[in-house]
Amino acid sequence: MNKPNFHTKGYLFDYGGTLDTNGDHWGLMLWHAYERQQVPVSEAEFREAYVFAERRLGSHPIIKADFTFKQTLSTKISIELQHLSDQGCLAADSFVIERYHADILTDLYDRVAATTTHSREVLTALRKEAPMVLVSNFYGNIGVVLREFGLDHLFSDVIESAVVGVRKPDPKIYQLGVEALGLDAADVTVVGDSYRKDIVPAKSLGCHTVWMKGEGWQPDDEADTTAADLIIHDLKELL
Repeated sequence: MNKPNFHTKGYLFDYGGTLDTNGDHWGLMLWHAYERQQVPVSEAEFREAYVFAERRLGSHPIIKADFTFKQTLSTKISIELQHLSDQGCLAADSFVIERYHADILTDLYDRVAATTTHSREVLTALRKEAPMVLVSNFYGNIGVVLREFGLDHLFSDVIESAVVGVRKPDPKIYQLGVEALGLDAADVTVVGDSYRKDIVPAKSLGCHTVWMKGEGWQPDDEADTTAADLIIHDLKELL
């Protein structure tokens, strides 16, 4: 898809899956780390554990406001591995499970650190052209995570679901972002990795939309592109 001719006066960026994984779904980021570290579970078993962990984190205040990304990721992996063990999918003693945990955590953290470094370089250049606001479904600790990766100074405001009480795909969370920029929706460009949670609601408000398209969780994640004004595979394509 060629870059459309629209003028942007401000940007709204998603965080998870956009600035930290280059568009790849976090579930698959984790699964590939399990594969690389040779954790003996099937993809179907992992997917069930991933969904279990996400639901548990969404319904219980496990992630604290002062958690770093490393602590957050460590907690997710712990819940997944414990669930796999409880379900009889992972036949390993506690020592081996702890080793799997440490190896997966190091593997993924290093990859995310490299990706966010790249994102920081691109965002630093974009910030010279237009103001930016972050809009994220997160646990209440996004400010800590942004500081951890040196991204906190780049955004004029942060709209976090756990703080404002609205979650994507509700367009209201993006409306809050538009208002934080102090611009009309038609002058705002939204950049996100989720077609359903980012692109569709942003387009419904009249924003320009850039889909950061990576490896999706479901085969049909890439079926529809009509709400995306631009599809990219690397953040540097915005420059």
